[in-house]
Amino acid sequence: MSARPIPGAPEPLTGKRLLVPATQEQGRSTAGLDGAMLRRLLPSLRPHGRLFGGALLLMPLAAAAGLLQPYLLKEAIDATVLDRSEAALMRVVAIYAVAITLEFVTRFGQTYLLQLAGQRATADLRREVFAHIQRLRVAYFDRTPAGRIVTRVTNDIDSLTELFASGAATALTDLVTLVGIVVFMLAIDWQLSLVTFTVLPPLALAVNVFRRWAREAYRSIRVYIAQLNAYLAEQVAGVRVVQAFGREADCEEEYRLVNAAYRDANHRSIRYDALLYSVVQSISVACVALVLYYASLRAGWLADDAATAAYLGVVVAFYDYIQRFFIPVRDLATKTTIIQSSLASAERIFSLLDAEEPDAPAAEPSLLREHDDGDDCSVFDGLTFAYREGHPVLHDVSLAIGRGEQVAIVGATGSGKTTLTALVLRLYELGAASPSAGSIRVEGMDVRAWNPQELRCRFAVVPQDVFLFSGTLRDNLALDEEGASDERLWDALARVGAADLVRARGGLDAAVEERGNNFSAGERQLLAFARALVRNAPTVILDEATANVDSESEAALQEAVREVLAGRTALIIAHRLSTVRQADRIVVMHHGRVAEVGTHEALLEAGGIYARLHRLQGEAP
Repeated sequence: MSARPIPGAPEPLTGKRLLVPATQEQGRSTAGLDGAMLRRLLPSLRPHGRLFGGALLLMPLAAAAGLLQPYLLKEAIDATVLDRSEAALMRVVAIYAVAITLEFVTRFGQTYLLQLAGQRATADLRREVFAHIQRLRVAYFDRTPAGRIVTRVTNDIDSLTELFASGAATALTDLVTLVGIVVFMLAIDWQLSLVTFTVLPPLALAVNVFRRWAREAYRSIRVYIAQLNAYLAEQVAGVRVVQAFGREADCEEEYRLVNAAYRDANHRSIRYDALLYSVVQSISVACVALVLYYASLRAGWLADDAATAAYLGVVVAFYDYIQRFFIPVRDLATKTTIIQSSLASAERIFSLLDAEEPDAPAAEPSLLREHDDGDDCSVFDGLTFAYREGHPVLHDVSLAIGRGEQVAIVGATGSGKTTLTALVLRLYELGAASPSAGSIRVEGMDVRAWNPQELRCRFAVVPQDVFLFSGTLRDNLALDEEGASDERLWDALARVGAADLVRARGGLDAAVEERGNNFSAGERQLLAFARALVRNAPTVILDEATANVDSESEAALQEAVREVLAGRTALIIAHRLSTVRQADRIVVMHHGRVAEVGTHEALLEAGGIYARLHRLQGEAP
């Protein structure tokens, strides 16, 4: 289905270049796919079939109890006017009381079971979507705003709750009620029934037209709420840059445009909803007037007062049935908009679930071989890689890292240093939607033959931008090491020189705020080194691990670096050449190629790229 612009999209600002351009989503027209999407929701409903089944069983009982009441009203009038029997009247009153009680109990049970089943079903779907997100490869998140993903898991799934709990299921109740009313009306007086049904064609036409309009409006709402969330998340993350460059006014104007588009989409949905309700209400009033007029004509044609008196009960019951007839019609019209909103959300949820970009898949048997007992720990063999067609990042890179060897990779920004570490961890997959050639082997086995979790457990990574999760220090230090003892955590902290820091903050149960904002960059780096020690992996990857700290803090971190690297294979990515002097080998990357390899002293003597970088950084020999 081809993408097309969303109706009511905001006009771009002219004459200004905004700091952060708005993310413009494209929507898909899904006319005719409603049934398919409803079928896709069935797996989420199936585990809660008993609850939905109980609600469906109560549905005809509730409808019958309600539909019986107008007929009992007719019987009460006949007992009073025709039979003049108090006993007959009391019997009707007793049955009427039972009908009211039965309707209350069954409708309460039906509503409760539907709401309970709906909440459980959406909770399951939310877990499924979250699990799917966890399985997507990193490349998907590189191009998808975080706010848009959050919207799928929150707003869109919340919209589906209405579909499960008060949309499709209760719409079925309304349909059953409507059919029952038609049966009762035909049984009481088929002529008055035919007069009533004359309003159905224009009513059906109006509902169908407004249903289509509402669908487009709700689809736009879902697009713009995702856009709002994505833009807001980006602005909150980049607020320091916005304020530093004084771009608040421009960003406010851009947010105003996106917000206006969201508001206008809501206005359209409200307008269609109000118009539909008004049309249904007007048709119902016209129908009542038409029926009463025809009934008055028929009453004048009756032969005697007894027949007229008998006809009175019919007219009163019919009036009640007409009122009840348009209640489910109005409800169906309202629920149609709910269903349209929910299906618009379902469309977006399924587009996320249909994203066929899995994280590193399970081991490929064709590449499987026994672990190599040789001296090499990791081998890059003729590696060529591009994130997108026509823009290669690595060109024919060959490099072997021996067991226990510490290899530093240096080079200008964009030379492909971090890409090597991402590929060895299978964060990006060779040959998966990316042009690539060559191979990577870890312990003699192609990385694609490793189970991803087992492969990654063999590496401890200390990144440049350390991410700490909200929670406690204990949670962040242990991370994937369940059951790590306090002694093990304190030992790791002591070895990197962070024990006093943690004690000053209140111990292992000290709170960590969002992204670790209550710790400085240097403190976060120390905690990352401690986390690497807790993992105790045979290979350590330091990816610009001291790039974000000052020289004084860097000096304090060197002891932590030595402790982490002791007795381990290491791959060290660095801009600062002062941090790689002690490496066994230094690999210089230039434009995605291995340009030079050697020790610090040998590369300085060669007078090539490394020596030039050394001079530019003003390092001492």
